[in-house]
Amino acid sequence: MANTKLKTVRLQLPVSTDDLKGLELGTIVYLDGRIFTGRESVYKKALDEGAGLPAPLGELGTVNFHCSPAASINADGSYNLGAVTATASFRFKKWLKAWFELSQCKIIIGKGGMTSDIYRNFFVPNGAIYLTTVGYGTGALLGRGIKRVVTTYWREELGLAQAIWVLDVENFGPFLVESDLNGNSLFERENAKIAPRLQAAYEGTRPATMARYGETDDKTDELI
Repeated sequence: MANTKLKTVRLQLPVSTDDLKGLELGTIVYLDGRIFTGRESVYKKALDEGAGLPAPLGELGTVNFHCSPAASINADGSYNLGAVTATASFRFKKWLKAWFELSQCKIIIGKGGMTSDIYRNFFVPNGAIYLTTVGYGTGALLGRGIKRVVTTYWREELGLAQAIWVLDVENFGPFLVESDLNGNSLFERENAKIAPRLQAAYEGTRPATMARYGETDDKTDELI
């Protein structure tokens, strides 16, 4: 019987491109060190509005997590942060070229991945990879790996969910390597294995009842 145990690595941050060599698609990754959150409003403010980043790169780290924290601020200014929920990364494509130039990030974390074309055009030239969260409902699990909220930026302007949160993390994960340094995509590779068998999976089932304009009953149009 083949050994199906997934490879697991633990990365000490900050990382260089050399540290990411050899990471294979599907490898489970845990992180130790500093990361920062940044969603659409951060990208718009930093790039579209020309604000740049609010702190030196060394203070932010080189790992950008597309997420919002479930957090509150105490009267004494300390933070309660119990969970971090990833957001879908496909919407960030238009900013990536400028974002990598500005942030020098080596790892971007998010939900759902992007495409191999995006990885090859933007990630590969910058020696960066993409890590994806594992399924839904893992926000509290990831929250256990957050050891300290270092600080926040643009909280007043953008609100708690969209602000930059600088976090020190330990054994933070699990994440999956969705893109490697060659720009390959785990999701695309696995979907290519699944898609040819979709028709067979639905053989003998009854056609769907269409209720809205533009829907299809072609099961091969299903997105995995």
